[in-house]
Amino acid sequence: MNTTLPEQVDVLLVGLGPVGAAAANLLGRYGVRTLAIDKATDIFTAPRAIVLDNEALRILQMAGLEEGAFDTLAIAKVQMHSPLFGRYARANTAGTMDCHPRLVTFYQPDLERALRARLGRYPCVSIALGADLTGFDDDGEAVRCTVCLSGGDTATVRARYIVGADGANSFVRRHAGLAFAGKTFTQDWLVIDALNVPNPIDHVEFLCDPRRPTPHMVAPGGRQRWEFMLQPGETREQMESPDKIRELLAPWCKPEEITIERTAVYRFHARIVDRFSRGRAFLVGDAAHITPPFVGQGLVAGLRDVANLCWKLAWVVQGRATPAILETYDTERRPHARSIINLALLMGRLVMPRNRLAAFAVHGAMALMQRMPWARAFFEDLKIKPPARFRRGLFQRGKTRARLVRGGLLPQGLVRRGPGAPIVPSDEALGSRLVLAGFGCDPAPLLDRSLLAAWRQAGGAIVQLRHCGQGEHGPQEAHERRDGHSWEDMSDQLIPGAAPVGWIAVVRPDRTVLHDGPLEAVDDVVRESLAMLGVGGPLPEGLPPALRAFG
Repeated sequence: MNTTLPEQVDVLLVGLGPVGAAAANLLGRYGVRTLAIDKATDIFTAPRAIVLDNEALRILQMAGLEEGAFDTLAIAKVQMHSPLFGRYARANTAGTMDCHPRLVTFYQPDLERALRARLGRYPCVSIALGADLTGFDDDGEAVRCTVCLSGGDTATVRARYIVGADGANSFVRRHAGLAFAGKTFTQDWLVIDALNVPNPIDHVEFLCDPRRPTPHMVAPGGRQRWEFMLQPGETREQMESPDKIRELLAPWCKPEEITIERTAVYRFHARIVDRFSRGRAFLVGDAAHITPPFVGQGLVAGLRDVANLCWKLAWVVQGRATPAILETYDTERRPHARSIINLALLMGRLVMPRNRLAAFAVHGAMALMQRMPWARAFFEDLKIKPPARFRRGLFQRGKTRARLVRGGLLPQGLVRRGPGAPIVPSDEALGSRLVLAGFGCDPAPLLDRSLLAAWRQAGGAIVQLRHCGQGEHGPQEAHERRDGHSWEDMSDQLIPGAAPVGWIAVVRPDRTVLHDGPLEAVDDVVRESLAMLGVGGPLPEGLPPALRAFG
């Protein structure tokens, strides 16, 4: 931890929980001068997030976490039980997607430690713990921030941008004057984490009894978690007493046989800001949205935020793109975050019906739907989950003949440089860069020389993705060989899974497809992509107003 704060930085990051620590790592990988502060002096250990999906694991991979950096446990299924109908619904979470398990449980303090441990490798990132942001002023050119240090001294830091990852009670959000609309559930929940529980389970289950709904799940390190909804008249003190915990856990185990690691009582919220940014202040994670835990997407949504925002901040402060692209952070992220909250509210109605009559109606309808193949597949195959794609934002609108979705994520497969070389996830081949990818072709020789120079200036790289056994196309310069210009797809996820041979795509550093087309249209694809970044040229149709105004 730095004891002296830098006077000027590109980004002041407020909050070093898992979302803030992931943001600090991403900004460090992009080479952005960052000061990360947190008013706490150590990691918070009370029960909190416990579930991550494949998309969250992929973002943590982007942030530099290697496999095994923190313990995870793959979950093969999620089941919902009713005292009236038995198991009335299930979700199949077995297998992998984009080289990661579809669903895992984890221990949040371990994740935070792993993320913080990486920050020391980035000279551009400074850290100050026990440092509290007490005010900031946005003058339109920069943000003048006042920070109170642990010893009582005050420091002033001038930042080009400020990012609030400071949680549900965000000071950054309040000081920026952003409304936090939504609802607070009247129910409190007791969360119990226990170790050494006999008869371990291998899945997540929701016991949807209207008298006391209870999610129950397994986690790494021999842990199990229960969440019990408090009944009217029950207090926090009563619920956390040893006698009450013994009574609650009696159906599963004898309390003397296990170790209670920690307990906490929470009240769940469903809230979202009216904008994810104002001026030079941006919000991520719980500072921008709070999601009820019934779909395990709260932390995942925060990781999506930082993946989307951090590369845009980097490209702007490094002069590779117009500041107008920052307007697309709200355009892209807020609708998806709201969709996830709405899904969590729907699942909440399934998990905690108001009474026995409501449980009979809701769970009975779900049980009946399980008899319909299309309805069962909709839930079991997780099609109920909002897709990871944008309606509007920083991408070329329209559809093409490839399976790629503009505004959606490029699939991740397994690649290697050549015979005998290590096989790695394809995101490692793309790197922390803006990439022009050629599927079974090399776009570099066909690209206009002036456009190629502009592409390099905008931080763009060119990567050839070859189908298995295909030779390299086109001459390679020495720097392209060093940078890993050509990779062989070993999984068919990219060729032909994502695009046919002879196709090209522009892929953002957050793995979103910005543009694509046939190889012969490479000049147009690159020119229009550069225009969206504000590098030059006429802007294509269908862009957000901020980017349209820039043109």
